[in-house]
Amino acid sequence: MTDSDEYARTIAYAETAMGQIRALRQPATPRNFEIWFTYATGHNPELNQAINDTLVKAGRLTEQDLSSLYDRYFSAARFCDKVDEVGARIVGEIEQVMTMIETAIGNSNDFSQSLAGAQREIVTSSDREQLRFIVETLVRATKEVEEANQTLQKRLVDSREEINVLQENLETVRTESLTDPLTTLANRKFFEDSIKALLEETEKSGAPLSVILTDIDHFKKFNDTYGHLTGDQVLRLVAIALKQNVKGQDVAARYGGEEFVVLLPRTALMAAVTVADNIRRAVMGKELMRRSTGETLGRVTISLGVATWRKGDTVAALLERADACLYAAKHGGRNCVVAETALDDSETDLEVRVA
Repeated sequence: MTDSDEYARTIAYAETAMGQIRALRQPATPRNFEIWFTYATGHNPELNQAINDTLVKAGRLTEQDLSSLYDRYFSAARFCDKVDEVGARIVGEIEQVMTMIETAIGNSNDFSQSLAGAQREIVTSSDREQLRFIVETLVRATKEVEEANQTLQKRLVDSREEINVLQENLETVRTESLTDPLTTLANRKFFEDSIKALLEETEKSGAPLSVILTDIDHFKKFNDTYGHLTGDQVLRLVAIALKQNVKGQDVAARYGGEEFVVLLPRTALMAAVTVADNIRRAVMGKELMRRSTGETLGRVTISLGVATWRKGDTVAALLERADACLYAAKHGGRNCVVAETALDDSETDLEVRVA
């Protein structure tokens, strides 16, 4: 996507956001603009649903509604808060266990001292009553230690189960922080972490690494014509096509807006082009229809650019070539795949694979 395309798209989103602010007569604060800009992009379906539900029910959004929406969907620290909360609970659980273990150790030391003292008294005592008292004292002390150990054992079992649950919660939070909520694909952060790691591995092994960058054709027009909720369904449709055509160590992610990216480790260029074309065909093969009315909305198409790692490549260099291929696909008729070999000689003589 070119800078001019990005400019036009973001300006359209901004105009939509300001239109909503004017229509609802809300202060044009940075917070309110961020809420409505995100609403216009349709990138957060949960936010859109919450806004739509409130508007249907009340016909407006109050200051309290806006504050609640922002705290819920825009707080940058919300994942950190969840991690901190779960982490604090794990630490608290461990501290309780350590306290019980220290208590048990103290009881064990006391019991050992009681045994040593009883041993000395038995050796020196000849009184039957005194010996009986010593034995009864030892039996009682032994029983107390057994009960304490049973309590500790049960507490350790309970703590292990609790910590396992907390670890699962922590993994859930981690997964949420690396997943795009609309498409359930990996998000951009996960992609960026993955491509750095794969590039390091590729530099060491020399194995191929290919990247597919894809963009939905005429997505803004589709969004404007049928609405953001239908646009969300289009994004999910493309995401499903990606999931169905990647496997193993492959990484499919939402790159931003209507752009997606696929990382194909140990995959050479032509094999990556085949994967890209399979994705393109899978998307094009789906016809959209409104369930409520039976209205046919047509077919969605995507354009794709494919590049492969070259010795000395940085992440930026590899992605720039993939983006250049995507740009060529867009301007070469759309609904096609362009590989970087098509750009090697001349961008005016493109080898474009189309349906």
